[in-house]
Formats: sequence, structure tokens, C-alpha cells
Amino acid sequence: MFPIRNGLKQGDALSPLLFNSALEYAIRRVQVNQDGLKLNGTHQLMAYADNVNILGGSVDTVKKNAENLVAASKEIGLDVNAHTIKYMTVSRDQNAGRIHSVRIDKSSIERVEEFKYLGTTLSNQNSIQEEIKSRLKSGNACYYTVQNLLSSRLLSKNLKIKIYRNIILPVVLYGCETWSLTLMEERRLRRRLKTGC
Repeated sequence: MFPIRNGLKQGDALSPLLFNSALEYAIRRVQVNQDGLKLNGTHQLMAYADNVNILGGSVDTVKKNAENLVAASKEIGLDVNAHTIKYMTVSRDQNAGRIHSVRIDKSSIERVEEFKYLGTTLSNQNSIQEEIKSRLKSGNACYYTVQNLLSSRLLSKNLKIKIYRNIILPVVLYGCETWSLTLMEERRLRRRLKTGC
């Protein structure tokens, strides 16, 4: 034990380390509801930096686990901004989850049809079409930033291909390992990549 006389300044290198330690402590204290979604035999609560996802088999399970996480966070001095919390129901039924009014810590939680998590757009219909459109759009933007290099007569064709493969292609294919593509979507993506976004 030692006394702390000064707080951290914004941008201090120690700040994210302390935040991650505090958040991990709060997450470990949460007793994940046994009705939660199981993947590989464990109940799921995914966290990356300050992004936390709670998966569950029902809206009530997710709500209960979120309430537990908010309470555990408050115990250690972390404030959860209720306005940034959102929930999404993934189902083939268009009306699934619409009847629920989710409130946590006296704040109403917004229900969304899709959201961006770690750079990937997730939708309630589990459709990848919007993500592919978004990735192709980002690839086009990337292409236009290096267009001067690709149209330069000073660079060889091999160097231009390397620029395309190392700069543009990773932008388009970010997160593609998790995409569940239909044959039509795969053909469309291959066609677009052959023509250069």
C-alpha cells in the first residue's frame, strides 16, 4: 500500500494500463448468468480495450449480465456511459426483441439493427452484404489516396501490383476470415478485386 497524491494526466502512458487492469478486474467479478451463450464450453463476455460485448440466449440474460457488469464497474470507480450502450437481437424473425424495453441503471438502452465492432459492421440479420459494401468503399477511398502512385510512369508494373496487394487489398479484406459468404457474394467480391475495387 502506498499513498497516491497526484492523478494521471491525460495521454499518460500508464493510463490505458490502469484502465485495462480495472476493467479486467470488473469483468472477472461479474457472475455470468448460466443462460448466457456458450462458445467452446464457456459463457461469453468479450472485451477489447473499452469495447465490451455480452452475448446471451435471450434479451433478459444479456440485460442481467450487463447490470452485473455495470455494478461491478461502479464498485471499483469506473463509470459506464449508459448512452453508449446498445443492444441487438440476431434472429431470422424480424420482430424478435422489439417488445423488450431494456433499461440499465435508470437509462433506456437503444435497440439497433446493426453496429460497428472493431471495424466490422454486424447486422441483426447476420448478413455480410453491408460489410462487403463498406469494405469496398474503404478500398476505393484507399485507391484514390494512392492513385498518383498507381498511374505514375516512373513505377514499374510489379511495384504497382505490390502497392495494390500491400495497401489496398488488406483494407478491403479486413476481417474477411469471419465472413460467411454466399456463392453470389463471393463471385461479386472476386470480380471487384480483379478489377481493382
